[in-house]
Parts: sequence; C-alpha cells; structure tokens
Amino acid sequence: MIIRDVTNYIEELAPLSYAEDFDNVGLLVGSYTTKVTGVLVTLDTLEETVEEAIAKNCNLIVSFHPIIFSGLKKINGSNYVERTVLKAIKNDIAIYATHTALDNSKNGVSAKMCDVLELTNTQILIPKKGVIKKLTTYVPTSNANALRNQLFEVGGGNIGNYSNCSFNIEGKGSFKGNENSNPTIGKKGELIFEKETCITITFEDYLEKKILNTLFKHHPYEEVAYEIITLDNSNQNIGMGMLGELYKEMEEKEFLKFIKNTFKTGCVRHSKFINKPIKKVAVLGGAGSFAISHAIRAKADAYISADFKYHEFFKAENSILLADIGHYESEQFTKNLLVEYLTKKITNFAIVLSEKSTNPIYYL
Repeated sequence: MIIRDVTNYIEELAPLSYAEDFDNVGLLVGSYTTKVTGVLVTLDTLEETVEEAIAKNCNLIVSFHPIIFSGLKKINGSNYVERTVLKAIKNDIAIYATHTALDNSKNGVSAKMCDVLELTNTQILIPKKGVIKKLTTYVPTSNANALRNQLFEVGGGNIGNYSNCSFNIEGKGSFKGNENSNPTIGKKGELIFEKETCITITFEDYLEKKILNTLFKHHPYEEVAYEIITLDNSNQNIGMGMLGELYKEMEEKEFLKFIKNTFKTGCVRHSKFINKPIKKVAVLGGAGSFAISHAIRAKADAYISADFKYHEFFKAENSILLADIGHYESEQFTKNLLVEYLTKKITNFAIVLSEKSTNPIYYL
C-alpha cells in the first residue's frame, strides 16, 4: 500500500474540497507514491511526534493540524516548524493534514464531540455553501436510463437523505457533423434531429472529476454537450459545528462540571449564568467564537468551543451559556476518530494512535 491509498481513504471521510480557503491541507511532506510501513495519527506534528513515528516504524504521520500553515521561505531549523519539517524529510517521514476538511465533515471533529457528550438528534450547525454542483447534459432518450444510472452509481444525485435524484425533460436536439466528424447517429454533413432527454443532477464538488469521467465514458455522442454550475445552496450534511440534545436536562453548574470531566480540561471559562436548564447544545472544535451567533439563532441553551476572547463573552447577551473548554481539549478525540476510521479501512499494517500530548497549554 502506498501513501496515495491511505489518503484516498481519508478523503472519503474528509474530502480536501471541504477545507476552508485559508487552510493548508493534504500531503505537506513526502510523496504519494511512497510505500507505507505504518501510520501514526496525531493532533499536531512536532519534533517529538516525528521521533515517535521513527520509533514505531511509521513513515506516514496523519495529523489534524498542519505543521506548515503559512508559507515557508527557508528551512534552516530556526523555529519549531522548520525543525519538524527538516527532521521528517531527513527520516523519510511523510506528513498529511486534514484540519478544516475534517472540521466540515458530517462525521468529523464536532460529530466526535457529540459522541463523547452522548448528544442525540444531531445536525450541522453552519451548513457549508458552494460545495454543491449541478450537471446538465443531453443524451438520446434511448440511452438516458443507462447514463443516468451510471451517474447515480458514482455519487451523482445524492441529496441529504435521498439518492438517485434527477430532473428529466424530453425534447428534440439537432446537430450536423463536419467532414472530420464521426457521428453516432446519422451521417457527417447531414442535419439530424434526434429525440433527446435533458438530464440534470446535483453532486458534491469533490466528485466532479469522477462525474465527468463517467459522463464521457458512457455518453454515446462523439461530442458531449454538458454544463456544470456551482449552486449557492447550503449542504445540510457538510459544515462547521453541530447541534444536539443532552440525554437529560441539566442545571448550568451541573452541565459545566459534566463537560469539565468529560473533556478532562483544567478549567472551563464560561459566560454569565442565565438561570435556565441546559438541554440543547451546540459544539464546535477549536477556535469557534465566529459561530456564537449561529448557536444563538439555533436556540441552543449552551455552546461549547474554545479560544473565546474577553469581549466575545458579552455576545451571550443572557440568551445562551458560552463554555470555553480549551482548544486542545475540544479537539483531543479527533485522533481517536481517525484511528477508528482507518483501522476499519486498512488491516494489513498498523494504524498507531500517538501517545504524546501536544497540548501547549498547562493549568496550575
């Protein structure tokens, strides 16, 4: 198995197109064609992480956070990023990062937080826009069913809880091939009118290459007429944060103690008590202050995330309990999620959970 095989599995869970524009995801160090000896899964990649990979005979590190985030103009070991990259290169260790691609996955970071909290009736807090595309093509009616089914087979026409979704209009198409053409129907130089079906399907943007390959392979015409556009619609199965319900209502202080113990954090910074029970909870791993207004609009009783600044606690405005549990603490179970997922997909070599805590914050 080569690195590309492993990353293909990861990208089934967290396609790179899910990542935010500012992010740096994918294979950051190494070659996709390298044969894999073992995979070490971690939250962060540091020098000690590379050393752990070497000790455990793992030549691929799958990291949540990218060690290279902004551009490197030189690599001479002057800081922890450069030293980590140098050590990885010297020891033929590849580094792959998922970050916001996994944040936006329905079964990603926030979903794992929901699992740990045993939340039910979960849904995406901020559905992502710009990740749904629409294909429109025209095919002889006699070939329409076969082509449509092939597009369904590779993921076209999946919408939320529904599959095999399409819109079809029958009409009449015309064409005339020149002297260099090789028409499937009729003869070159002859004006042809053919009964055709216009097929329209939607698909997730990461499937575009597969959709087009299928279209060209199974469409009978020499020249395939089609168009693809990106829709503004939100995808309810992709996005940041999640919303769910506790198995039982809790008083605010009880709830804060519950999440403190659950996430094993040194402290929970929270907003003013609003004297109402907590049942509906929003979560978002990592720095999540940008989603406070979304949690309020979703009528959550509490919002769990991290890295809230002083003035951002005022945004609670007596309508929600904000709980900052720490950046590392909110994402700590992500590596367990990746190990569980990859272990099910790959059985011929070790998927190793890093034993190192990379939390840079300590509590007295």
